[in-house]
Amino acid sequence: MFAQPERLRPELTGPARNTYSYARVQIGKAEEPFTRISRASADRIEVRGRDLAADLMGRLTFTEYFHLLLTGREPTDDERFFLDLLLVAIAEHGFVPSNVAARMTLAADPAFLQGAVAAGILGAGTVILGAAEDCARMLESARLEVEAGESPAAVARAVARRYRDEGRRLPGFGHPLHRPVDPRAERILELVDARGVEGPHLALARSLREAVAETWERPLTLNVSLPIAAVMLDLGYGSAVVKAVPILARTASLLAHLAEEQERPVGFLMAARAEEAVEFRDE
Repeated sequence: MFAQPERLRPELTGPARNTYSYARVQIGKAEEPFTRISRASADRIEVRGRDLAADLMGRLTFTEYFHLLLTGREPTDDERFFLDLLLVAIAEHGFVPSNVAARMTLAADPAFLQGAVAAGILGAGTVILGAAEDCARMLESARLEVEAGESPAAVARAVARRYRDEGRRLPGFGHPLHRPVDPRAERILELVDARGVEGPHLALARSLREAVAETWERPLTLNVSLPIAAVMLDLGYGSAVVKAVPILARTASLLAHLAEEQERPVGFLMAARAEEAVEFRDE
């Protein structure tokens, strides 16, 4: 990445007369430029060291391929199972803001499919879709405290009290619709138990559920974002990758909504309902 070019001097002669030469100032630490993901030649596409056509096509599922792209290796059975599970769990949730934004964008320009998908994905923030990343960072920080000698229950209580005292929303808890439980979160925990893959992050997630009920003096819904983060961390994914799952999953859902929008448009109807719902007041 380079900073805004600095204009040096006008060229005085030749075809480039009245143009300017520029100096480029590099921003950030200089790194050796390379990629390990893929390369292509006239007769071969290599992905993570494997021949795409001869080896991967027809053998790997898309979930397995996604894991290979992310990590450079093919998934274990548990990694494939839970990555599939999480993608299915988070892909669709009705007329949430990301789907509404995408439909209204397509209504405005029916030929702009990629723009409509982008409009939906741009809504992947800390409230919608992006909460799993916040959960992952919280769990990683809490795990370090456990590794330093604290019990999971004590760490969970301290985390819950800190968020409560600071008046901050605790990632992974609360939901405007699913009360008292989020069925997606409960199903993930059931399958974790069935396959016996619980690690330190899932143990912390369970401890947090108890600590939150104690701190807030009532149970709060454990929403799907916390188990997604805990499962991915326990399977060895880094916190920076956790957000990739909701983004990939929701892309599939957005494409479904946009296919339906092309057949049975409701984008402008949504815009009209918004006009009706919001009262205008003079200054």
